[in-house]
Amino acid sequence: MDRLQNIETFVRVAQLRSFSQAAKELRVVRSVITSRIQNLESYIGAPLFYRNTRSVQLTEIGWSYLQDCEDLVSRAHIVVDKIRDSKSSPKGVLRVHALTGLVLGRFAHFIHQFQEQFPDIQLHLNVSDAAVDPVQTGYDCALQIFPIASTNVIAKKLFPIRRILCASPTYLKIHGTPKDPRELHRFQLGLYSHYPSRDKWTFHHSSELVTIYLHAQLLTNSVHLLREYALDHAGIVCLPTLVATDPLLNAQLQVVLPEHILSSFWLTVIYPPTARENYKLNLFLTYMNQYFQRHPPWDKELLEQKLIPDTLIIH
Repeated sequence: MDRLQNIETFVRVAQLRSFSQAAKELRVVRSVITSRIQNLESYIGAPLFYRNTRSVQLTEIGWSYLQDCEDLVSRAHIVVDKIRDSKSSPKGVLRVHALTGLVLGRFAHFIHQFQEQFPDIQLHLNVSDAAVDPVQTGYDCALQIFPIASTNVIAKKLFPIRRILCASPTYLKIHGTPKDPRELHRFQLGLYSHYPSRDKWTFHHSSELVTIYLHAQLLTNSVHLLREYALDHAGIVCLPTLVATDPLLNAQLQVVLPEHILSSFWLTVIYPPTARENYKLNLFLTYMNQYFQRHPPWDKELLEQKLIPDTLIIH
């Protein structure tokens, strides 16, 4: 057991490139991490890391055995989970990386319901807009909308993320309302900075495609900041409906160019092939599918009120 624990510690240090970060992840002091790595190096008779005060790098032998060690640790967790689950409710840690825009305002209730159902599963939820590779970072899964440059992962689509342009009625009353996407250049714009298309925007209107390049006065990776910017009557912003639904329903915001549709992205769960048999992860994903379904509740509300068109164009 000690040897397996040492191997798991090696994997976490290698993935995080930090003894201190690995100590935080594994909830032990740094000296315990150092001792485990030294014991493992002593056992195999070779150094696993080059380390100095600034960085931690894998040695050649460390690189050679990292993948095998990752597979071993993953398989060990799966076996232990199966033994536990055959006798009681599932237990242990589930590491998830998720988008900020998804988590804030929409995820706490889901987590609460999931934990009511599976109280012994501890969620370690990291939140950021970064597109991460769960194989390299050690997460059980990542919930994101943008692809990663890796073929060593499994990706499954969960539900579409619609995007709309919107502004406050006050802003539109003062500055007017654009009737065509090409008029957007005349308005103060707030746009999300991490879309793969960057400044290029394509609008779908009947059979017509309108592609333009937009310059934003506010460019940010926070969709919540964009929402607040619009609510402060500062300009027209592009928001995912999961962030815009509440202010649209209470008329604090108004859809701009509703007939000119922006493409949507899929929220996708990405996980390592070794996680196929991860019982905790399978429970989490099954519960998420049941909770959100293919048409999430925030879109249903907007569609029922006819605040957004029912046409869905997937990127």
